[in-house]
Amino acid sequence: MENSASSIKRAPVLVDIALQGGGSHGAFSWGVLDRLLEEPWLRIDGISGTSAGAMNAAVLVHGHQKGGVAGAREALEAFWRRVSEAARFSPFQRGPLDILLGRWTLDSSPIYVVMDLMSRLVSPYDLNPGGANPLRDILAEQIDFHVLAQSPINLFVTATNVRTGRGKVFKNADITPDVLLASACLPTMFQAIEIDGEAYWDGGYSGNPTLSTLVRECKSQDTILIPINPIERVPTPRSASEILNRLNEVSFNAVVLKELKMMALLRKVADPGDGEGKLWANMRVHLVRNDIMTELGASSKLNAEWAFFEYLHKEGRKAAQTFLEAHSKDLGKRSTLDLDVLLEGI
Repeated sequence: MENSASSIKRAPVLVDIALQGGGSHGAFSWGVLDRLLEEPWLRIDGISGTSAGAMNAAVLVHGHQKGGVAGAREALEAFWRRVSEAARFSPFQRGPLDILLGRWTLDSSPIYVVMDLMSRLVSPYDLNPGGANPLRDILAEQIDFHVLAQSPINLFVTATNVRTGRGKVFKNADITPDVLLASACLPTMFQAIEIDGEAYWDGGYSGNPTLSTLVRECKSQDTILIPINPIERVPTPRSASEILNRLNEVSFNAVVLKELKMMALLRKVADPGDGEGKLWANMRVHLVRNDIMTELGASSKLNAEWAFFEYLHKEGRKAAQTFLEAHSKDLGKRSTLDLDVLLEGI
């Protein structure tokens, strides 16, 4: 375990965790969670996730209910190992040049290039008429969904209703394999997932992840946001793939930035003396910095090599360590993300 001032014995602090989605890049969040779980004074009250973040969230909650902190850490590693094993014979593999140069991108993979083009021209209902998704079997192997309903950790998973365009938040007892697949359903790659007569797409379009539910329905007043999609990117993208990647980043970040702005406004105007107002006035938000995603292209979100997962896991642990060294003493006391900056200019 890394040496950290946060390891000093202290009273427990309840926290909520918010996990963004991002395909294989979700292994970074696995690394962050792995490090945070090592701190005995950190107690998870609630966890909200979208797409890959939803997978991490459900696996953590399941493992924690079965075997405590050790069970949660083991479950997360087992999940990512199983994903890597299932993708061993996937057509999405790095090209020889990328391997030689140590790049994680799939941009030189002929199969990826062809599939990327086809996904913009051909519907997944034609490419994959059976609606097959390899994650379905993995989820069935890794998670007993009845266990999620028994967990004291509040679990929230967001998916986007195709008909209304609104996000729907599913809670512990309502979460099924279909809910998790819906939360990670990119509409150009997979058929919409039908749940109770409604079709759903990736939750990133409507809540990446949903934050307000954590504030309203959990006892904790500290929310730790673990981002995947870079908020800022320089230089200006110029190639077609770079432009499309940045468009996706902006769209997937827009919802969470809007929600943070709303929370900042509510915190300013809320009456700390009443019930609902007290929730917003006393909320504290923290951010685990993610500085490596600007170095990774969009195609690497489909790279499921174990070596890539190990790299992201290591970087996630490093980011969590840096966060703990800088802000462990602030948890339970003050917000370390300046939300008021979001209100400037409005």
